[in-house]
Amino acid sequence: MASGYEDKIMSPSVWHPRDTTEAWTFKKLLDSDAIYVAGGTLLRTQWESGLAAVPKHLIDLSSIPGLTGIEKKEDSLAIGALTTLGQCRKDPDVLQHSPLLVEAVRSIAASSVRNLATIGGNIVSRVGDSLPVFIVCQAEFEWNTGLSPMTEDASEWVERLQVQLPKASHLLTRVHLPLFRETDLVPKRFGAFHKVGRREAFTPSLVTVAINGGMKPDGKIADIRIAVGGGQTIPHRLVAVEKILKGQIPNRELLGEAYHAVMNGYRPKSDPFATDDYRKKTAANLIITEIWKTYSEWADGGREPDGAY
Repeated sequence: MASGYEDKIMSPSVWHPRDTTEAWTFKKLLDSDAIYVAGGTLLRTQWESGLAAVPKHLIDLSSIPGLTGIEKKEDSLAIGALTTLGQCRKDPDVLQHSPLLVEAVRSIAASSVRNLATIGGNIVSRVGDSLPVFIVCQAEFEWNTGLSPMTEDASEWVERLQVQLPKASHLLTRVHLPLFRETDLVPKRFGAFHKVGRREAFTPSLVTVAINGGMKPDGKIADIRIAVGGGQTIPHRLVAVEKILKGQIPNRELLGEAYHAVMNGYRPKSDPFATDDYRKKTAANLIITEIWKTYSEWADGGREPDGAY
């Protein structure tokens, strides 16, 4: 005999659109009574925990052609929104060109979940661990809006989320991830992804940090983007920290200033598992340590320059 919970889980009507336009049409007609679904791993967790109500209708995207797979283009990787996290982690082009994404995906849940969960689902959750990486790597999200495809910078998308909910009918179809290359002007690229969680395995993160930058021949930071998230915090860039570091050679005074800017700029969402102060200090320590480590590796095999941190 099925429990009341199981009855509720099985109750939604399931729609199977043939393409993205039909999926968008279903969503417009059914409005808030329906949600898009593919892997459904996060949704099921939210239903079981009572964080979200089971909808009346599910719009199953899994049979729509063209939404899976990873294609290398001249200057970017095009990742279908229904590509699983497991596929992203093992894809040769992602392994070669985006180790940050590989590391972020590796930190998400167990392998059995990664084989079902999609990169698109992780993004539209608004708090997915892949989002800081997409922000610092200047990824663009491609959406079906019902009229024509629309692309939006990942950083701009999450900033908009701070003030308004996304259009529920907009359907994420693809992620365009730029390829960063070393040049004569920027001979060293560097990056890092860190996730700090609770002791229990596969629990939500407390803090996530992603960094992507380049270094000039003289050791000055040519460009840098830093994003932070964790828990139910919508990831966001630390633009003030980036401005402090850009064009400078890391030293004690500079990194001290950057540390305080992280403390002031990181806006974690409170929850019972960790204080805001703990999250801020953790993020600041991770970022400053990573910047100094990168510079140390560059400077004569780690020789500490005058005034270094």
